[in-house]
Amino acid sequence: MGTRWAVFPTEGTGADLVPLGDDALPAGPSVREPDLVAAVAARPEATRWVWRSTPAVYPRLLAAGLRVDRAYDIEAAEALLLGHEGRLGAPRSAAAAWARLHGLPVPPDPPTRAAEPGAQSSLFDPAPPPVQPEALLDVYAEQQRRHGATAAPGRMRLLTAAESAGMLIAAEMQAHGLPWSARVHRELLAELLGERYAGGGEPRRLAELAEEVSAAFGRRVRPDLPADVVRAFAGAGIRVRSTRRWELESVAHPAVAPLLEYKRLYRIWVAHGWSWLQDWVREGRFRPEFLPGGTASGRWVTHGGGALQIPRVLRRAVVAGPGRRLVVADADQLEPRVLAALSRDPGLMEVAARPEDLYQAVSERAFAGDREQAKLAVLGAIYGQTSGDGLKHLAALRRRFPQAVAYVDEAARAGEEGRLVRTWLGRTCPPSGTPGEAEEAGLPQEEEPSPAGGSGARARGRFTRNFVVQGSAADWALLLLAALRRRCAPLAAELVFFQHDEVIVECPTEEVPAVTAAIHEAAAEATGLVFGPIPVRFPFTVAAVECYADAK
Repeated sequence: MGTRWAVFPTEGTGADLVPLGDDALPAGPSVREPDLVAAVAARPEATRWVWRSTPAVYPRLLAAGLRVDRAYDIEAAEALLLGHEGRLGAPRSAAAAWARLHGLPVPPDPPTRAAEPGAQSSLFDPAPPPVQPEALLDVYAEQQRRHGATAAPGRMRLLTAAESAGMLIAAEMQAHGLPWSARVHRELLAELLGERYAGGGEPRRLAELAEEVSAAFGRRVRPDLPADVVRAFAGAGIRVRSTRRWELESVAHPAVAPLLEYKRLYRIWVAHGWSWLQDWVREGRFRPEFLPGGTASGRWVTHGGGALQIPRVLRRAVVAGPGRRLVVADADQLEPRVLAALSRDPGLMEVAARPEDLYQAVSERAFAGDREQAKLAVLGAIYGQTSGDGLKHLAALRRRFPQAVAYVDEAARAGEEGRLVRTWLGRTCPPSGTPGEAEEAGLPQEEEPSPAGGSGARARGRFTRNFVVQGSAADWALLLLAALRRRCAPLAAELVFFQHDEVIVECPTEEVPAVTAAIHEAAAEATGLVFGPIPVRFPFTVAAVECYADAK
């Protein structure tokens, strides 16, 4: 029959399967199978599986030791297409897509459930309203038509395929887990926090620091309550607006040092302390739920577990098993290189064609060898630092790399005028006025404008300026992961962690050279797929280590 199958789980363990043709229409009758896993395993010739939602189907296959090469996730595709049509945030379930297709009332997406440590769970739980196979096939066929109606259909199809591949990889990483030593973690907590007190109170070191803070103020102060700290400083004649580290570091007061240390250790205790260890680490593995496309810019997030905020000191607990290594690969200066590829600026492409330090190369062309100024200028162009010294540095950058700066300037103007901007492949920013735009795009905290607040059009311009670069980098990273996954398939290697521009592969020691080569090859493949034949290179710093903390 065909090499493409649509699969629809039924009640219990069964499933309905429908062969599909290249036109996205059924190529044969529906087949009722009593066992989903057996049905998929019996069709090794299938090159792509079409289903409602990867988190709703794939964990069952993984639990049985079965993987698929490719899938098409209808709900992930719907989210991308809604964004491209300027409707980002509209219900993206298959039931909602079918209702829109037929002009019926659109049901809301079910609320996101609370994270459950170690659970192999679906993105939406409870499940959305059931959709019959015929309805899902209607939605799938209509999505193919909508892809063809986008500004660049080939790129948009590539983005959807990459997003669907990312959903497979996320499920596989959750199923396999990141190796985690509970023994090392407990030793680190004892070293950092001291003994635990009965009843769940603060551990010894936090209690000592709280006493130091109170002694410095001359009265009892709760360092875990920001309002109490602000009042304490006010009582000492010092006005602070918050207890953020950057603000406290500018204050000359004996309470500052113990307060900053308290805040650092308190975060570890609350977010990754003994309770976290008990809840999230099972059988030597940490299994967070990765959510591809969790932000508007396409960056991944995790649902529970704080996997993307692991404190650097706790990386010592991420330890490969005997005879195995962690291959940690970190993309070097990813976003500036993406800007070179996007803008096709000849000068910046020439700089980005070499694996050496991009900022140093830029400094030699535009800033008399001052690397720090060059870095500030490049990041200022991407993040919108266009005042003070940032404006001066940007002017120098514009003279030497005019197309690069013009590219992000145009994105900023589009945002200020309320227009939509897209990544190179077609991921689209939220419409003007969407609450939390900057947070959704993953802007650094110190760079977060508030589009719904007083900065208005200019803030949205800063958001869209960054979106086109950061989002295109996220799209490129999806293709990198997909290519790396395919190259690791014949090996015993497993992708176990991904964060923005960093990926970790766990493998037997003897496979380290093959995995390292696969990373560089995957980067080259992703670059060609996304940007075509350009000279820009995306080098990686790769370290093969037993412990994650030793990678950098």
